[in-house]
Amino acid sequence: MLITGGASGIGAAMVTAFAEQGARVAFLDVADAAAEALCEGLGEAPHPPLYIRCDLTDIAALQTAVERVGRELGDVGVLVNNAARDDRQELDDVAPGDWRASMAVNLDHLFFAAQAVRPHMQRRGGGSIVNFASVAGMGGALRMVSYSTAKAAIIGLTKSLAKEFGPDNIRVNAIAPGAVMTERQLKLWFTEESAAAIADRQLIRRRLLPEDIASTALFLASDDAAMITKQCLVVDAGLT
Repeated sequence: MLITGGASGIGAAMVTAFAEQGARVAFLDVADAAAEALCEGLGEAPHPPLYIRCDLTDIAALQTAVERVGRELGDVGVLVNNAARDDRQELDDVAPGDWRASMAVNLDHLFFAAQAVRPHMQRRGGGSIVNFASVAGMGGALRMVSYSTAKAAIIGLTKSLAKEFGPDNIRVNAIAPGAVMTERQLKLWFTEESAAAIADRQLIRRRLLPEDIASTALFLASDDAAMITKQCLVVDAGLT
């Protein structure tokens, strides 16, 4: 299986969860130190994960990375399109280059990764693709217009790919997380007070953690979800 953006945050939680289940996991990222620490920490897993450095905005490099995963671990049966950057920017400051850069890091690579793994899944007789949307793509978010637009587009991409890939027994679903308190979020965007305030607004009043999202990805990748496709599961503890 293959996870994009797997070195930290939700991605690292998913790499850990799948590896601990015995999956052969490859993950792509550019954060070498975090990726190497994650691999070291999972050295005793049944199949230690394979880290491949890859800038996902370089589509040719992404396609090459998928080929390498196939050679080293076998055909990809599960793809988790997780990588994204939720940068903030004032609307009046968004230039064309900023917009295109946001689409490149938050949207484009999801399609090309799915396109690249399709032959793998066809050879296996089926597979599961899990795309990461966001509640920001459903309700919008201040200072995040390009990110929110990309995340909304991922829901449309998920539904379209589900129709395209369904005849090959390939399921395509999305997860829309809420306010997940990753290390990055707490460092850049939240204080302890604002994180607590968000938890208080949720129907389930505890912090939403990366492990909560990883559990949902495990389900969608599993045979237990064999007849679930073209869906977007909101995992936000009732925030929206």
